[in-house]
Amino acid sequence: MNDSKTTFQHTVRSRPEPGTADGKSNPVRVLHIITRMIVGGAQENTLLTVEGLNRLGDFEVTLASGIDRGPEGELLTRARQTSPLIVVPELYRNINPLDDFIALIKLYRIIRKGRYHIVHTHSSKAGLLGRLAAWMAGTPLIVHTLHSLVFHDYQPWVVNRLWWMMKKLCAPMTDHFISVSSIISQKAVAAGIDRKEKFTTIFSGMELDWFLRAQVDPLAVRREFGIPDDAPVVGKVARLFPLKGHDQLLDAAQAIVQRHPGVRFFLIGDGILYDHLRQRARQMGILDNFVFAGLIERERIPEMIAAMDVLVHTSLREGLARVLPQALAMGKPCVSFDIDGAPEVVIPNRTGYLVKPGDAAGLGEAISRLLGDAPLREKMGEEGRRLVDPAFRAETMVRRIAEVYEMLVARHPERMAAQSRRRTQRKRMEPAPSLEPGRRADVSQ
Repeated sequence: MNDSKTTFQHTVRSRPEPGTADGKSNPVRVLHIITRMIVGGAQENTLLTVEGLNRLGDFEVTLASGIDRGPEGELLTRARQTSPLIVVPELYRNINPLDDFIALIKLYRIIRKGRYHIVHTHSSKAGLLGRLAAWMAGTPLIVHTLHSLVFHDYQPWVVNRLWWMMKKLCAPMTDHFISVSSIISQKAVAAGIDRKEKFTTIFSGMELDWFLRAQVDPLAVRREFGIPDDAPVVGKVARLFPLKGHDQLLDAAQAIVQRHPGVRFFLIGDGILYDHLRQRARQMGILDNFVFAGLIERERIPEMIAAMDVLVHTSLREGLARVLPQALAMGKPCVSFDIDGAPEVVIPNRTGYLVKPGDAAGLGEAISRLLGDAPLREKMGEEGRRLVDPAFRAETMVRRIAEVYEMLVARHPERMAAQSRRRTQRKRMEPAPSLEPGRRADVSQ
């Protein structure tokens, strides 16, 4: 396919918006909606998409987000500095019928006033409220990204059923789905969410050069956290929360320590399981083998990975964990539970090993094998670097999302034209909202 910017310009600009005085088209207006802007994979994906699309010049992209404080850190500060931002305080992760209804009405008003051509939603609650608001406002094109599937084996059947019903409710009003892994697309189709043709897989892009070209001193990082220079290091980057798999790593840790007594388990992240995990390690007599780094600024993650010999990913559910391609970009082999999108980057005997979820013996064996074989680690690391570049670059993700927009615009020119006419008519009565990059609007009307 041709470069997305050139192709998009041809598709959109060859069909001028009705009502413009000079016959030239205006940029396509896009609103991205997400529940919260913590430091997390879905949030980084969304922010990089907004920033990248705005740089293309064919789009005017605004980000709408709720506020949800947590120990993970936040990305709202960067969003305010780089992108047009609208904050909806009533939009947050936990369910609250009153606030959820208020958030729905506010999103409807934002979309109605902005006359966006495309509304693109992320995460479960924002996906539900945002798509419903966009449909109510008559938005021409509605896109939703599946960063993971909200229904899974680790929650009650009734909760899964309710979320499945919500997904089915929103499917007819969704023009296209983007998934961060092919496995998610396949599972969504198998669950009857929508037709296969409506799904496109686009890997979650990142600032890959941070990792490919990281100039860091691994020994300095080790010394900062009290890790001996010659200790084998198994790293894990994840919030200390249920389903992130820290207990499963502990289940395997004792056997690993028996084979590699000097090993250090380097845990990057903070959360509610901190005391529980320390207590378990103490009871097992291996607390000295664990290093709890706490919450680390995202800009320092390459430093942390540099200090590791092996990256382990034991989450029980996740779309495609960003830390896997990040570690591979730095030449670190990965051991992961065989879940969701992990097999797309952790290729057995090439970039690491896959283990059945919950298999403590298998996990311990895979990690121990890599710790004991430095040439194998180097070989897998080199293969990993080749695998992730350019597939996981933010620029690649933005280009491919622009191609999806291009396809939808070309498929529905009548919707685009009708929206432009409505916007022109509305301009005669009142100005459309305009946010300069770096400004924040707290929506309270």
